[in-house]
Amino acid sequence: MVKIFLDPGHGGSDPGAVGNGLQEKTLNLTIALRIRDMLLAEYQNVEVRMSRTGDTAVSLTQRTNLANSWGADYFMSIHINAGGGTGFESFIHTSASSGSVNAQRIIHPAIIQQIGGVNRGQKAANFAVLRTSTMPAILTENLFIDHANDAALLRDSSFLTRIARGHVNGLVQALNLQTGGGGGGTIYRVQAGAFSSRANAEALQARLRADGYEALITESGGLFRVQVGAFSVRANAVALVNELQSKGYEATIVTA
Repeated sequence: MVKIFLDPGHGGSDPGAVGNGLQEKTLNLTIALRIRDMLLAEYQNVEVRMSRTGDTAVSLTQRTNLANSWGADYFMSIHINAGGGTGFESFIHTSASSGSVNAQRIIHPAIIQQIGGVNRGQKAANFAVLRTSTMPAILTENLFIDHANDAALLRDSSFLTRIARGHVNGLVQALNLQTGGGGGGTIYRVQAGAFSSRANAEALQARLRADGYEALITESGGLFRVQVGAFSVRANAVALVNELQSKGYEATIVTA
């Protein structure tokens, strides 16, 4: 089993970078959740944990402590840049292991292939999450929130999916993941509602996001389904269902 730890940067009272009506913390979480769902749905013998799955504050120390104590095989921190530039760049630690170096060489171009734009390069920095994680690690900076053209792309849900797909493609190549979907086992999707009207699904999605949950709308069987998470371990799905139900949502687990 390959253990991948995803770290959506910032959260809670820390919005991260802001610009053009966008907040970094929200974009980071959206991208990370899509990476998680793609990995669990499409690849076998992979387990994913995250530093946060909602709009919550998590310290830098807590993020790497969670990954280290779990024994993650790879740590990936997702961010959006700011400062007047444009394009994509990635970072490993200045004293990175060969595992980090080799993975960056694979993951970085896989993301560029999906999103295009300016390639700002494969870099190294003494960032805390890279310094304190005990496994190979990378931090990605996905466009600039304060650049008008970049922000226009970051507002596009399909572009965020392309960012996520680039990360997934890189992880698959770097970690030699095999297709098959959740190790041949069941994927437990947490669904908060299903509607014949997309407008009703979007209203529920907005309510969930206001409560700090990243919800995706999918269409199948003539219905617009609002999905809040996908898990290879049923207990994790049950925990999220219980949490949502305690807040008044009619959440359920679906496996098809």
